[in-house]
Amino acid sequence: MPLYLTDEQTMLRDTAHDYVAEQMPVSHLRALRDAKDATGFSRDHWKAFAEMGFTGMLIPEADGGLGLGHVEAGVVLEEIGRNLSPSPFLATSVAAVSALKGTAAAAQWFPGIAAGDTVAALAIDETAKHNGRIAMTAERSGNGFRLSGAKQFVTHGHIADLILVAARTAGAPDEAQGITLFAVPKDAAGLSAEAERLADTSLAARMRFEGVEVDADAVIGEVDQGAGPLTALLNAGCTGASAELLGVGGGAMDSTVAYLKERKQFGVTIGSFQALQHRAAHLYSEMEVARAAVLKAQQLLDAGDPRAAEAVHVAKAMTGLATTLAVQEGVQLHGGIGMTDEYDVGFFMKRARVLAEMFGDANFHANALATAAGY
Repeated sequence: MPLYLTDEQTMLRDTAHDYVAEQMPVSHLRALRDAKDATGFSRDHWKAFAEMGFTGMLIPEADGGLGLGHVEAGVVLEEIGRNLSPSPFLATSVAAVSALKGTAAAAQWFPGIAAGDTVAALAIDETAKHNGRIAMTAERSGNGFRLSGAKQFVTHGHIADLILVAARTAGAPDEAQGITLFAVPKDAAGLSAEAERLADTSLAARMRFEGVEVDADAVIGEVDQGAGPLTALLNAGCTGASAELLGVGGGAMDSTVAYLKERKQFGVTIGSFQALQHRAAHLYSEMEVARAAVLKAQQLLDAGDPRAAEAVHVAKAMTGLATTLAVQEGVQLHGGIGMTDEYDVGFFMKRARVLAEMFGDANFHANALATAAGY
């Protein structure tokens, strides 16, 4: 598979670029922050995404979507990252849709997602770090289940219409088997969410499930067999977060290169200094290697290739490292003003920090690769 976009994918990128850059630039993020917006994103822009077909991008055509793949979703996510645009696209249209696809629950939730009326949140993590440990319980109760436990770092959890919850119906917290994935509506009794503002000004919730009752229809897939849809969710989420990280790193790099071309010292632009040129060239190379890793993971996921899981680990680790380099170099090469609120590069650093942790950081994925290789 060639590691470049097709003509159709390039046209999609241009469409996404034009809308996001014009309607959802970094100044849009600043405005939400300064207004202390309690939602975390613009619902008008979410509806506009639906009108362009973005929200239903991964939904099969038979279910009212566009039937596209992770490569196309990544094109949109990269533009979101490049402009630091707050959006529920990653959690809702990529991760949640991937988990729901092919299950009975899809018919209930896909129409709302495609129409831009439904926002989904992912209640997966229970500890400070993403580690795959699921201790939350789901006990049999009549014709359904009773959910008890807590989740954290649930992006948009306080306003989501749909909560995808990973709970344990059998086994011990550290076991991969015995997990069931549930689709829980926002108005379920016993469900509470406390929103907290993260470093990048986005909002994530600590959620408590105190005997939340759901019926059997809330099960995504099969009872005790949630590893399948959960893996689909995590692979899609990791790859999508990697694509957004590429955009964040690319936006930081573009801002830095532009600054090198305009800032003068000793009567000449600092971009003419060979030492800074070397640093910029190194950064460009690292970002391009990460870009290839992300595109490979997207293509393998779309093809249903068994090597996709390994490629997803590589992509998330590579983009985490490359984008961290991009934002750190951005702040340093901007000099002292890089640390001020006046310049955008600090916003890129904060967003990169949050995305790098989402679905596991570079160390988590490097360890997963080593474990899979037998180390």
